[in-house]
Amino acid sequence: MNLKWLAACFLACLMVVPAGAAELDNDTLMYAGENESTINPLLNNHQELPTIIFSGLMKYDAHGRPVPDLAESMSVEGTTYTFRLRPGVLWHDGRPFTVEDVLYTYEALTKDKTLTSSVTSNYEDIASVTAPDEHTVVFTLSRPNAAMPDNFTIGILPKHLFAGRDINTAPANYAPVGTGRYRFVSWDAAGGYIVLERNENYYGKVPNIRRVIYKTVAVESTKALMLQSGEADVAWLNARYADRFRGREGFRNVDFQTANYRSCSMDFRSDFWQRNADSIAVLNYALDKPAIVKSVLAGHGSPAYSPIQKNRFGGNPAADMYPYDMKKFAAEMEKLGWKKGDDGIYERNGEKFSFTIQVRDYEEERVDIANVVSHQLRQAGVDMKIALVTRFDWTAGYDGFLAGFAAEFDPDAVFKDFVTGASDNTMHYSNAEVDRLLREGRGTLDQDKRRSIYGAFEVEYAKHPGHLFVAYLDGNYVTVEGLRGLDVSRVLGHHAAGVMWNIEDWTLERQPGV
Repeated sequence: MNLKWLAACFLACLMVVPAGAAELDNDTLMYAGENESTINPLLNNHQELPTIIFSGLMKYDAHGRPVPDLAESMSVEGTTYTFRLRPGVLWHDGRPFTVEDVLYTYEALTKDKTLTSSVTSNYEDIASVTAPDEHTVVFTLSRPNAAMPDNFTIGILPKHLFAGRDINTAPANYAPVGTGRYRFVSWDAAGGYIVLERNENYYGKVPNIRRVIYKTVAVESTKALMLQSGEADVAWLNARYADRFRGREGFRNVDFQTANYRSCSMDFRSDFWQRNADSIAVLNYALDKPAIVKSVLAGHGSPAYSPIQKNRFGGNPAADMYPYDMKKFAAEMEKLGWKKGDDGIYERNGEKFSFTIQVRDYEEERVDIANVVSHQLRQAGVDMKIALVTRFDWTAGYDGFLAGFAAEFDPDAVFKDFVTGASDNTMHYSNAEVDRLLREGRGTLDQDKRRSIYGAFEVEYAKHPGHLFVAYLDGNYVTVEGLRGLDVSRVLGHHAAGVMWNIEDWTLERQPGV
């Protein structure tokens, strides 16, 4: 048994069951989730909790397609989207949901320059939002945008709790009030858990499970120990930990397809990449990605070559242009002017091919991936150093980080990541042709044409990448035997998020004595 596992055992032993949950019944689900710092769909819309506490005008169905939610209907005429709002919806605090809440939320997304959100680039085409009556909202776009129905899935905020406050720090971020399937009850930051109760006034199907106790857990091995000790009923685990439960009595493995990839994301603010960005793509030849999938992911994944590879508009085989080939790597490095020094590390213009990426120390799977990538690159003559950090530091001068991203729904999800100056382009990637293609893809409504455009984007990005793609992960969930209803129809996202998309259909039947 390794030291990490022993440490996790010790941590698990220190955990206490929340008050009122010492004798758990079939109405209480213990969920080993992720760390949370705020619960606000505008600030952390990719996480699990906002999607079950808040509702959007639209929501995603089992196939990842947007369908009406807080809206009874959506009609489109040119660049005008008209929503008819669902009547009788209540906020969790009993206040009525109104058109003013929708206007406030989209005003924040389109006009609030202080909003620290990664998604504002998704809403830059909205020219105006109006309410001709108390049941209708009309969005007028400045240009066609094929992804707008997807963007309307973002959760609506209650105006009465946010108006006149800084959205980034408002108290409602830590005691959220939504219109969704579950309502917030309490947050014990010291104890590491958030308690939710089902919304008995929900306008849709009220969940079967009454209470969700969401454990905020960072360490992957701790989640496995929580399942083993009865502290959790469900958790997303890395592939190795998930495999420890396969075939074990009392547990079930539920494996999902995801769009969740891992890569070395290069920071183009760094002096090294400003001088050597032309040499990122060639690194692919030096990576044995199938071996990484087999070893680190225990075979539960696939080699990665594109940020939209698992998207219904992605997976262009022409973008998979870098086979593992050490001879090709050496030849291409020579073309780029790199020569090996006496220490076996390539040099160019008096500079070593040496860079540093940061990896969060508690994410074992990412640390393992980084270590294998570093080892393989070292054998090829490239020095990739690893800096283990508790949280990512964007000002420390590192050359990149071990990243995880996903574009599980519309491929326009990568617009905010890769278009020059976009809201989530934290690594300052810039490529004029990528900008053109992503803008064209966003503005093209014909599905076949969009597929062609995004295929061209994949090829262009592969030629001039900002990421060294490594692998796509499967979503390896483990549950107690009595938890039923998890539906694998939908492709999951970053951190395998989205598993609770149909939580209203879940049921839990505990074994006697549990």
